[in-house]
Amino acid sequence: MKKIIFSIIIISLLTACSNDTKVAELVIEQKGEKAQPEKITFPSLDSLPIFANLYFSDTNAPVILLCHQARYNKYEYAKIAETLVEKGFTCVAIDQRSGGALEGNENETMLKAKALGKPIDYLDAEQDILASVDYVSNKYNKKIILWGSSYSSTLALWIALENKNVAAVISFSPGDYFLDEKGSLTEKLKNLNKPMFVTSSKEEAKETTALLANVKMDDTKIQYIPQSVGTHGSRALWQTDENNKEYWTAVGSFLEGLKKINYTK
Repeated sequence: MKKIIFSIIIISLLTACSNDTKVAELVIEQKGEKAQPEKITFPSLDSLPIFANLYFSDTNAPVILLCHQARYNKYEYAKIAETLVEKGFTCVAIDQRSGGALEGNENETMLKAKALGKPIDYLDAEQDILASVDYVSNKYNKKIILWGSSYSSTLALWIALENKNVAAVISFSPGDYFLDEKGSLTEKLKNLNKPMFVTSSKEEAKETTALLANVKMDDTKIQYIPQSVGTHGSRALWQTDENNKEYWTAVGSFLEGLKKINYTK
């Protein structure tokens, strides 16, 4: 009887809804499965195609731009983004040109950059993040939350300082990695007037504290030091990391606060 009722519901949905994609999503939810992210592409500042995964939550949801660490790609955030959607955020995870393969998934932006003979060092990827900030902000007509991991978390802090389309920044394992090329991030961060969440492994915490020495910490500017040994980068949130729960608790609390800020451009 239950099978018959379920079949009737699905048939009704198929009949009533003209959008096949929406119907498919409803059927997936009924089966308890996760919908796949939408693959999107847009140009970097030098016209290099940036490949990304879009995890949509709601038109009114705050939007997070997710940037990966060295030798990784957008799939660093495959499970993380699903959890963030459940928490009420739309996410865009990008491939920067400085990265690599991860668990059988290639970094498509890096492969394209190599094919075109473009440089793929860390600082070369800054233009990818800048272009992504503007693209995502324009797509949803709102300011966005910028999230970085390792080298991209340092770039995220630099970009958050000046980019008007960034409303808040989340930084996993930053460092003053570009001191010679860009000057002292430690000195610049005293001017950051946006919500900020910074974390690291416990071993990295002393260096991270020094990086934030000029920042006046308060409820909107947070450095989280894990109780456990912790992990480098955003993979601290992976389900396979035994210490992920304490990181999720900390960043989850910060994210709840971000739901209250104004994202109007």
